[in-house]
Amino acid sequence: MPTDLSSSRDRAIAVSIGEPAGVGAEVIAMAWLRRREAGLGPFYAIGDPAFLRARLARCGLDVSVAETDPDGAVTCFAKALPVVDAGSPMRDEPGSAGSHSAQGVIRAIEMAVEHVAAGQAAGLATAPIQKAALYDAGFRFPGHTEFLGVLAEKHWPGQVAEPVMMLAGPELRTVPVTVHIPIQDVPGQITAERLLAVARIVDRDLRERFGIGAPRLAVAGLNPHAGEGGSMGREDMEIIAPAIAALRQERIDARGPYPADTLFHPRARTTYDVVLAMYHDQALIPVKTIAFDETVNVTLGLPFVRTSPDHGTALDIAGKAIARPDSMIAALRMADEMTRLRDVSA
Repeated sequence: MPTDLSSSRDRAIAVSIGEPAGVGAEVIAMAWLRRREAGLGPFYAIGDPAFLRARLARCGLDVSVAETDPDGAVTCFAKALPVVDAGSPMRDEPGSAGSHSAQGVIRAIEMAVEHVAAGQAAGLATAPIQKAALYDAGFRFPGHTEFLGVLAEKHWPGQVAEPVMMLAGPELRTVPVTVHIPIQDVPGQITAERLLAVARIVDRDLRERFGIGAPRLAVAGLNPHAGEGGSMGREDMEIIAPAIAALRQERIDARGPYPADTLFHPRARTTYDVVLAMYHDQALIPVKTIAFDETVNVTLGLPFVRTSPDHGTALDIAGKAIARPDSMIAALRMADEMTRLRDVSA
C-alpha cells in the first residue's frame, strides 16, 4: 500500500474545480476519499464551497468540506477536503453547462496560478473545463494550456512561457507537436523551428521534472510510412529529418522520423521515453487506448507544475457518482511527484 504523504510537506497542490456541470467536483472528492490508499499528498480545491457541498450531497459522497486558505490546507487535509472560495457562485446543475458559471471557472484557474506564484501552493492540477461555455462568456483562449501560458508570463515576468502538452501514462508518453488545429492545417505548421523548440522543452523537462538523465525522443513521421522516401509526401525528409539531425548536434537524443503505425507496440515502447507526434490524434489515440483511466495531461515549458486528468467534463454522467477518479488521482500523484523532485533538485 502506498505511503500516506498528507503530512510530509508544507504546501499543498491547488486544484481548480473545472466545469461545475461536469464531473470535476465528484472526482476531486473521490480522490480525497482514496487519498491514503492512493498515496496522495495534500491538495485543496478552488471553487464555490456551497456548490461543492450541494454536488457531494447529490452524489451521496460522505466528504467533509473545510473552507480554508492555501496556508491552512495541509493542516485540515487529513480530516476534510480543503476548499478555497473563488468568490463566484456556481450552480449545481449536472449536465447543463453554460456561461453562468464561467467567471467562477476562470477565476479558480487564475487563483491557482496566483497561489503557486506566491509560494502558497506547490503546483497545480486542473479539473476539466467546458470550453464552449467559456467562449460564450468571452474566454479567448483555445484551452487550458494557452491560458496558463499567458498567466505564467504575467506572474513570472521576464520568463518566456512555452507551454507544451504531454500525455503521460504508465507505459507511454506522447507530445503532439501541433495540437488543436484542423488536420488540413497540420503540414503547414510542421516547421524545423517548431520541432526544435518542442524537443528542447521536452528534453529539459524530462530531465528536470521526471528525473530521466538521458531522455530518448522518438519522432513520428507526418506521412504514411514516414513519407517512404518522398513518394508519400516530402515533409518527413525535407523538414523532420533535418530537424532531428540538428537536435542530435545539440546532444539531444532524438531519433526518426519513424512510421507512426509501428511506433506504439510493446517492443517499440521499450526503445524510447517519449514520442513526438505530428498532430493531436496521432499522439492521443495510442496513449488513451493503452491506459485511458491512468493517463495524465502534463503541461511542460511552464515555470510551475501543471497536470490534469486526461478526460473531459463528462456532462452525461455528472451528478451520478459513477465517474472514475483514476485519472484525477494519477494527475494529483504526478503533480506531487514532480514538485517533490523539483524541490530536491532546486
